[in-house]
Amino acid sequence: MLQHPPGGDSADAGAAAVAEALDAAKRGGNMKSVYTTGEVAEICSISQQTVIRCFDSGRLKGFRVPGSKFRRIPRESLLAFMRENNIPLENLAAGKKRVLIVDDDAEIVSMMSDILAGDGRFEVRTASNGFDAGAQTKEFRPDIVLLDYMLPDINGNIVCQRIRSDPELSGTRIIIVSGAAREAEVAMLRAAGADDFVKKPFDIMQLLNRMVELVGA
Repeated sequence: MLQHPPGGDSADAGAAAVAEALDAAKRGGNMKSVYTTGEVAEICSISQQTVIRCFDSGRLKGFRVPGSKFRRIPRESLLAFMRENNIPLENLAAGKKRVLIVDDDAEIVSMMSDILAGDGRFEVRTASNGFDAGAQTKEFRPDIVLLDYMLPDINGNIVCQRIRSDPELSGTRIIIVSGAAREAEVAMLRAAGADDFVKKPFDIMQLLNRMVELVGA
């Protein structure tokens, strides 16, 4: 369960929660860690034949699938190749779903960011209050917003209403994440445009699965 760890052991407990969730993601096969030559070509905006030549010459490290001629490139090798050739790393994020985490609990935000970024399917940004959330939403155009119900300067109802009032955000999904909202408040949040509600503390893998259901990551 992902929750705010008590007392002086919070840092160790938080790190353990991140490691456990990342391990679970790997076991579930969610992390994109190996690429085909075609995928590398698309990411780097070069031809597949160029990728193959770089692979065969050793400039792009990788391996062949046992018993076949197919080449595979680990993510670490792809990153090194992109840096060496001044290829924008943002290209690697293409196709990822954009997630905005809005929460004033820095520890929860840090853990969630690490877990979602490590999963490999999401590009993550964060905001700690309603003002920042509004600015990030307009600039980032998230596919999904993980929204704490009670923020220092605004409540979740208003944030939901503002997102739903913007036609350019019609496809944005909103998941409320809170340990404080009562049943009547949850109903109000759904009426304001929230797609789902997750109560803290929560199972991170269940949250990931729900996010995938909503945005098709």
